[in-house]
Amino acid sequence: MNSPAGVSNIPAASVLIVDDEPGMRSFLQKAMSKRFALVETAESVEEAEELRKRCHFDLLIVDIKLPGRSGMEWHEALEDCNRRSDLIFMTAYADLETAIQALRVGASDFILKPFRLEQMMNAVDRCLERRSIERTNFVLRREVENAFPTTDMIGSSPAIQQVLDVIHRVASTPSAVLIEGETGTGKELAARMLHQLSNRSGPFVPVNCGAISPDLLEAELFGHTKGAFTGANRSREGLFNFAAGGTLFLDEVGEIPLLMQAKLLRALELKAVRPVGSEQEVSVDVRIIAATNRNLKEEVAAGRFREDLYYRLNVLSITLPPLRDRREDLPDLIHHFSVKLSRELGLTPIPFSHDDLKAMQAYSWAGNIRELKNLIERCILLGKLPADYFREQDDSGPKACGSFAGWSLEEVEKHHILLTLEQHQGNKSSSARELGVSRKTLDRKLAAWSQQEQAEPLES
Repeated sequence: MNSPAGVSNIPAASVLIVDDEPGMRSFLQKAMSKRFALVETAESVEEAEELRKRCHFDLLIVDIKLPGRSGMEWHEALEDCNRRSDLIFMTAYADLETAIQALRVGASDFILKPFRLEQMMNAVDRCLERRSIERTNFVLRREVENAFPTTDMIGSSPAIQQVLDVIHRVASTPSAVLIEGETGTGKELAARMLHQLSNRSGPFVPVNCGAISPDLLEAELFGHTKGAFTGANRSREGLFNFAAGGTLFLDEVGEIPLLMQAKLLRALELKAVRPVGSEQEVSVDVRIIAATNRNLKEEVAAGRFREDLYYRLNVLSITLPPLRDRREDLPDLIHHFSVKLSRELGLTPIPFSHDDLKAMQAYSWAGNIRELKNLIERCILLGKLPADYFREQDDSGPKACGSFAGWSLEEVEKHHILLTLEQHQGNKSSSARELGVSRKTLDRKLAAWSQQEQAEPLES
């Protein structure tokens, strides 16, 4: 029998059959084993629970009438499990009220005995297809939230060609990759390219570790059980589970707190995760790609990053060059963003003069490719290159003039702090760590400068 679209990609689904009739267990196990990697049977709820302690099952096929604890009474335990399983009830003694009750307690389907094998397999396919659709929808929502326009890295410079050579060489391997580079150099783009060129059938799931509260990061990555913490009204799978068979991209991995680093290391070593509030570990098949704009070797030396986790992530390192080291790629990048952004904005691309291109070539591009993209978008919106853009950016700090001559100590400090904040995209916690000050100190200085700026018009 042919499977519906979307189901054929779940051959590794695990099935547990719970029925007190040996003939029914044998019949279903033989039929299911032809399609699924793991099929187990149990004659009672108690025996089924022992099996579930050792292994997660994607699908449970349960007879309602069982000796001791009935299948219907079992539904609350199933609802509270750390990783939801689809449930098909079957019975020889049922009326409409029983069927409605079974569906109300969370069953995915209800089969009346005796049944044809085709009926059962259709019900199984519907369950797995629904699970596949739910997982795909979850991943697509994250794709939209974290949309990156293309997986093509633009440029022909030796610096970027060297990166592309490494990506093509290691893409098909399961090895962990650590992508390093300044903010805005395209680390997520490189990660997406690694995934696209791999032979992994699962999705690419990105997560910005610096944007998630440390208190929620564990539940976000590993999932949680119902009632594991305040607000956990139902069990939820983590990003490791949603990335099954694919790639989990840990962006800003250097922002993960030390305690969570230990749990992440355990998950990577065992290839299993333990949802928050659960005693059961769930096996996961995920390739890890991590990225950081921090120097993790220095973080290890400072005691802010675990050395064992660093070596576990850094099986292979790819360092993305800053835009100032690949200026020969600027014409291709300018053309690419001009065409793409003008199409998205519904506006006409603007021509850049020779002087415009010379100014772009001479500019330092502290924000790298992200800054270039933002500038091109601004140019399209204004219909021209802002005349004072490069002068404002390059004359705004001592980097342009090569020294701090004429600057007060307070001005140097303010410039350095604001520049660090810009490089960390406004993330105060990571900026404070790089500056070597507390978050409270950083907040106090920013508040003082804000008050000064608000007071200046009144004093003039």
